[in-house]
Amino acid sequence: MTNQIATKTPVNKPFTSADHALINQQPIAPSISIDGPLTESPSLSGDTEAASRASGNVLNITGLTVDIATPRGTLHVVRDVSLHVKRGETLCIVGESGCGKSMTSLSIMGLLPKSAKRSSTRFEFLGKDISQASKSQINALRGNKMAMIFQEPMTALNPAYTIGEQLTEHYRHHLKATEADARARAVSLLEKVGIASAAQRLGQYPHQLSGGLRQRVMIAMSLMCDPELLIADEPSTALDVTIQAQILRLLADLQKELGIAMILITHDLGVVARIADRVAVMYAGQIVEQGTAAAIFSAPQHPYTRGLISCIPIPGRTIPGGKLGTIPGVVPSLIGDMTGCAFRDRCASAQAACAGNIPVHQTPHGHQWRCVLEPSEAQAT
Repeated sequence: MTNQIATKTPVNKPFTSADHALINQQPIAPSISIDGPLTESPSLSGDTEAASRASGNVLNITGLTVDIATPRGTLHVVRDVSLHVKRGETLCIVGESGCGKSMTSLSIMGLLPKSAKRSSTRFEFLGKDISQASKSQINALRGNKMAMIFQEPMTALNPAYTIGEQLTEHYRHHLKATEADARARAVSLLEKVGIASAAQRLGQYPHQLSGGLRQRVMIAMSLMCDPELLIADEPSTALDVTIQAQILRLLADLQKELGIAMILITHDLGVVARIADRVAVMYAGQIVEQGTAAAIFSAPQHPYTRGLISCIPIPGRTIPGGKLGTIPGVVPSLIGDMTGCAFRDRCASAQAACAGNIPVHQTPHGHQWRCVLEPSEAQAT
């Protein structure tokens, strides 16, 4: 069946690995200690856990589900999500607004609203099962070994406290450091993220800084305790284009220098092409495709992924003023029982089998996607 999304943009040729490289070349401007015992994973104990650490695994999640009770029924905001990220690796989670990207990150950080219920078949951080960890155990990790950069720094920073107070508080709490050591660490990191007159900035309040400086402060704050995992939830969305580029370059450079495992949440495929090692595409609370950035951009298998990529202008290939791709329809409601492929009502390749159980395909190189279409059929549509 002909892909309706592709036929809407006949002026644009199929996206190839060369196109991914071309986009990628565009410059973008500028052992864990846990308080209290955690449950050992049955599959990661003894030699197996040591092997997991040696392999560089930082986070390994299988079957993550987040449900929220509403007056209209249960809202399934995250559905059977499985992902992993290694040291020094950048995993980009991409998808439309409301697809569950941020709720996935909040569930990892243990910051879900009280009405939300999280469950999973595996939830491991550095080989430790933290699915049943207590609040105090999660608090010992959060801000220490796992950190998060939020989308809007003005709301993430407390307007009643100085930058210095907010930078040093959790460093002193987690590492029992003196105030002098904490301030020295804060000044060092502010300088590392490109803030001039760092020592003087410690006495300023958030409203006295520009949006770009506030986001740099948030990045410095997330790095205070040398985290193993850094989650950045659309860290450049609220900034202008020039500052966006600087922040993305800064994150990429810091991640490379410090070897941190990073999860970057975004809806911008241009950002993904530049910074990602691996990509997870989310739709309606579910990861519908994931793999290396090169595989996702050069050989997308899920119709939704192909629809997203068709919306990207390709330098040298997209005709100036030409039409980009669109995805018809709207995202379905996530309230109540859900069966089959959630994208089927918007998919030109939909068939009767899409209403049933959806198989998960996987290549030897770890490229996975949920679709009834076989690889040859997916490429032909």
